[in-house]
Amino acid sequence: MSKLTVLVTDDDKDIRDGIEIYLRNEGYHVLKAADGSEALELLKTNEVHLIILDIMMPKMDGITATFKIRAERNIPILMLSAKAEDTDKIHGLSVGADDYLTKPFHPLELMARVKSQLRRYTELGTYRQQEEVSGLTLHPEAKEVRVDGEPVKLTPIEYKITELLLKNAGRVFSINEIYEIVWNEEAYNAENIVAVHIRKIREKIEADPKNPRYLKVVWGLGYKIEK
Repeated sequence: MSKLTVLVTDDDKDIRDGIEIYLRNEGYHVLKAADGSEALELLKTNEVHLIILDIMMPKMDGITATFKIRAERNIPILMLSAKAEDTDKIHGLSVGADDYLTKPFHPLELMARVKSQLRRYTELGTYRQQEEVSGLTLHPEAKEVRVDGEPVKLTPIEYKITELLLKNAGRVFSINEIYEIVWNEEAYNAENIVAVHIRKIREKIEADPKNPRYLKVVWGLGYKIEK
């Protein structure tokens, strides 16, 4: 894997520059932003593996930025704040932050938390290289599926079904298995619900939905994405 990139977002230039020094000493590539809006712009054009994000910033605060990032991406977010109250911590974590550090902090503690989040992200399954089956490509970080390089607009449920089948290409999943994994609840009268979503996915990823290239039915057993 290439050098990992950390985006440092804080309205205090001295803090940004200080964190950058420690990150670079650990071998990370560093991007810097002065507020949430700048951070979102950098995310559009750069692959970022972790975001260090201050809460209190002008233009766009860290809470708002986290909410917007979480709508599209699963990048680890480590929040910083000068406030120590539990309500700030709870608020930050509730909108999608992965960890929280109160200023002032020891640089070694910050680096330990950075390494922990990146290890989870890169080694334990949150971050994955794209997976592909004959032109059907999954991009987990962007929550996106592409067919021959072209993005396909899937609903969250459609994406989850496609993700499940593509990551396990060749394996047949029963209707109940799909329902229980994707909806995260016990299957009850799930056949029609799953079938409707499968049909919609086919309409979006298949050139000829009646003769699918990717998403196959295995009669009496369930569905699979052909290897």
